[in-house]
Amino acid sequence: MEKPLLLTRFTVFGLSLVALLVSGAYLPAVWAVPMFVVAVALSALGVHDLMQPVHSVRRNYPIIGRMRWFFEEIRPEIRQYLIEDDQAKVPFSRAQRSLVYARAKNESSDRAFGTLVDVYDNGYEFIAHSTRPANAADPAIFRTLIGGDDCKQPYLASIFNISAMSFGSLSANAIQALNKGAKLGEFAHDTGEGSISPYHREHGGDLIWEIGSGYFGCRTADGNFDAGRFAEQAADPQVKMIEIKLSQGAKPGHGGILPGSKVTPEIALTRGVPEGEDCISPARHRAFSTPTEMMEFIGQLRRLSGGKPVGFKLCVGQPWEFMGIVKAMRATGILPDYIVVDGAEGGTGAAPLEFADHLGMPMRESLLFVHNTLVGASLREKIKVGAAGKIVSAFDIAAVMALGADWTNAGRGFMFAIGCIQSLSCHTNRCPVGVATQDPLRQRALVVPEKAERVFNFHRNTLSALADMLAAAGLEHPSQIGPHHLVRRVSLTEIRMFSQLHIFLEDGELLRDDHNRDFYSAAWKLARADSFDMAA
Repeated sequence: MEKPLLLTRFTVFGLSLVALLVSGAYLPAVWAVPMFVVAVALSALGVHDLMQPVHSVRRNYPIIGRMRWFFEEIRPEIRQYLIEDDQAKVPFSRAQRSLVYARAKNESSDRAFGTLVDVYDNGYEFIAHSTRPANAADPAIFRTLIGGDDCKQPYLASIFNISAMSFGSLSANAIQALNKGAKLGEFAHDTGEGSISPYHREHGGDLIWEIGSGYFGCRTADGNFDAGRFAEQAADPQVKMIEIKLSQGAKPGHGGILPGSKVTPEIALTRGVPEGEDCISPARHRAFSTPTEMMEFIGQLRRLSGGKPVGFKLCVGQPWEFMGIVKAMRATGILPDYIVVDGAEGGTGAAPLEFADHLGMPMRESLLFVHNTLVGASLREKIKVGAAGKIVSAFDIAAVMALGADWTNAGRGFMFAIGCIQSLSCHTNRCPVGVATQDPLRQRALVVPEKAERVFNFHRNTLSALADMLAAAGLEHPSQIGPHHLVRRVSLTEIRMFSQLHIFLEDGELLRDDHNRDFYSAAWKLARADSFDMAA
């Protein structure tokens, strides 16, 4: 049986009415005035709740029903600070974030008393160590040379760099801190598709200029590619590589729009778009529409840039499309200098829920597919492969390099290094630490010189930890790690090396008439160099 209304639903509303009567009749003036004001406000709020037609909760629970929205508002913070398990990845665990914070601050990340990870849980992974450990190498040599036969200005890149994050998504102070940290550590900073802002240039850190479907920074007034503008920007010595963005892991196949209200004079100048008008990134490129045309575009960019490394980034989707790109490489003789593989677990400022959760291939499967396809087409030795997607630790780097990556990129890891607390408010312009906002007052919280040091520290300490892990495995350079060094638990009583878990193609295997690798062979037959559509 339901309790009396006065004791449940209308308690606060009823008390506010009682207080309204009492304050005027029975209390001295010093108490009556403030009590009367509060009582009037609450009573008016209760009447409004009873009469409004939008929210059922507030009609049935005037005033007190508003507590629902209050608790919903603080729920993420309550969960993060009081309830969240150290290993719960939402999307990064407290343990992962704490590791980044410690390394960014130059604090010890050592742990006492043993691991908190259940080593008998399915999916647990580890590196098999050697009984003859090597001496830990100098992390400064952990580099890879990017640039093929047609590249005149190859780039000796660190194996750990900053992923694509645009000015506009990140604040000016965040961009400056990241770039200054990259300069201090001599590693690369990807601009994101929002082009090269003055904040990317201020400290002179190495840049990878990402060019998306909007061609920001190298576009005509009607949104097409502008070769002259591209050549002008690409000639900057600070730009070390050019990266064509086909898709990103968090929202593959999805364009974007920056509302006109957010297109400030700075962003308009950086992107080459009209101030105050909606800034649109189409879902597909206009400069090419087939794999063959894409290779020709890569060749054009290489010529216009003076021979700098040119590659592309993608989240793998339909397998025959990437294989069609590989067939176009062989047909035209034009090869990208590198490919960056992004995974469905990648980050973004904002993405539709269904895209973030259920579209695109995870990074490890994507990486292995790209690596195998290039090996099977006898092109792997000529093209470098990078990997991006939830990489924050030395083990993360080792795991993807064991699957075929030559280097790695991290976005959110470096965001943690400059103060991100994973508030999940990137799309609201209300980032509490000034990382993902254009609000000048909020940006003020991020002090560039101090955060730049943290970026440098995080990079250096992570590679130092990687050097120690490799030494324990008897290795001296990340390029030596292979799938036989990594092990995964697949059941309570069984573990397997990555080399046993995954298929690895032989060099040129896809080019042989007798190749029969089920998935790979079937997808290769569907691939076309002249179209992204599959063969009939």
